[in-house]
Amino acid sequence: MDDGFRGLTLTNTLTRRKEAFRPLDWSPDSGVTEAERRVRMYVCGPTVYDFAHIGNARPVIVFDVLFRLLRHLYGEAHVTYARNITDVDDKINARAARDFPGLPLNEAIARVTQKTAAQFHEDVAALGCLPPTVEPRATAFVTPRADGLPDMVSMIETLIAKGHAYVAGGEVLFDVASMPAYGALSRRRLDEQQAGARVAVEAHKKNPADFVLWKLSSENEPGWDSPWGRGRPGWHIECSVMSEAYLGQVFDIHGGGLDLIFPHHENEIAQSCCAHGTSQMAQVWMHNGFVQVEGRKMSKSEGNFLTIADVLHTEKVGGRRWSGSIVRLMMMMTHYREPIDFSVRRLEEARNRLSRWRSRSAMLMEHAYAAPEGELINSLCDDLNIAQALSRLDHLMAQPLTDDNKMAVAANLRFLGLQQSAEEGIGVAKKVSALVEERDRNYGGPLASIEEIDAVAAVRARVDIATFISDRLEKLKAKDFAAADAIRDDLAAQGIQLKDGKDPATGERVTTWELKR
Repeated sequence: MDDGFRGLTLTNTLTRRKEAFRPLDWSPDSGVTEAERRVRMYVCGPTVYDFAHIGNARPVIVFDVLFRLLRHLYGEAHVTYARNITDVDDKINARAARDFPGLPLNEAIARVTQKTAAQFHEDVAALGCLPPTVEPRATAFVTPRADGLPDMVSMIETLIAKGHAYVAGGEVLFDVASMPAYGALSRRRLDEQQAGARVAVEAHKKNPADFVLWKLSSENEPGWDSPWGRGRPGWHIECSVMSEAYLGQVFDIHGGGLDLIFPHHENEIAQSCCAHGTSQMAQVWMHNGFVQVEGRKMSKSEGNFLTIADVLHTEKVGGRRWSGSIVRLMMMMTHYREPIDFSVRRLEEARNRLSRWRSRSAMLMEHAYAAPEGELINSLCDDLNIAQALSRLDHLMAQPLTDDNKMAVAANLRFLGLQQSAEEGIGVAKKVSALVEERDRNYGGPLASIEEIDAVAAVRARVDIATFISDRLEKLKAKDFAAADAIRDDLAAQGIQLKDGKDPATGERVTTWELKR
């Protein structure tokens, strides 16, 4: 009997063990037909008050690789990946008031969230990430919906009715003492816990760790009508509701960064389990390690705070822009549970590895729809050991240069999101190449429409012509003419014609490109 096991093992933060993964829908008593089976995964998305920083890039990349692996193991139609957008939050309110002081707050909030969400979509597409199956926004799930999907007000009412929440001091609070298992994920005893960063310790709380489910809004703050007055939801309740809406009361995998274990994920579990009367919210909890910058914790006070857009579009890191695929590879070279040092040295290492791999696969990019190698899949099935999977590409580079070898490299790269097919890339490039040039010239100005941004990001993620051009110029400077010619010929095989010229001001070589007619 098919129990859903595909050789995949994952480290479960809840049990602190590496476990064989068997989706819930494959259980004999699930009552789900074979056609209806789904592997269901939820990952906490951005709070869109500011552009996403490079630490935010790591979970997006890690769980994109897992999403790709699950689709390979179980079939695309049998995997549902939900990643939310938090678009109601006090940080958003503060940013809106600061950036648009002359506008009504709600209008200012709309401008902030639209701009930052659009930039997030551009960033993650440039990093080679597939869009999630669904991407719910918190503001769409606050009050009862016409379609009957879960909402925050109704879940809070349920928690009050079951004795797990209470109204005090103009707030609705979750009573952590009402849940005996509270603290199991973080392994914190209740009497040792401190309130989370978004929870103020007030006298009206029964326990200092009790956290906000609903709080009242002033006239100038965004708010929704509720049984407890016009207000807005607490942070944690959002993910409990949005995950249930698309994945059910209990689902397979919940992911995020280590910083979310407590209080956010701990509180999600408390809300969901107490509201639904279940023993678990997700059967597997996965958390990626932190990201440092040049050996130091990233912070604005340290002067090393970097957004994804900074890395991709400015010269703040090592005096150059870095392509999304290079940043993606750098993040993948360290096991997802270990900390990463985001450094110029590591970016250069990723750039060199990617350049070598692509030089081998470029002539056969049109065949990259082939399935990835079994050895690569086996590595990923071992607790998502991406770094070990990448070593398979290094192994292939040491093998004789044959068509099968080239095809294996291309297929593996494409599966890992490091290279799409020439057919895909050029098809998009024909439509928006002029837009790419315009956006590159005017970066930092008003954002284009979401559709335009997505198109630009698709070109950057799928073609990465600039990386090839930069590599070729370096080869020419080093007088490695054979390698430079190989890059030019590989691009020509993909329908991309390079043109060399001179900068009239400096006399230096300048290379442009166009699609061959």
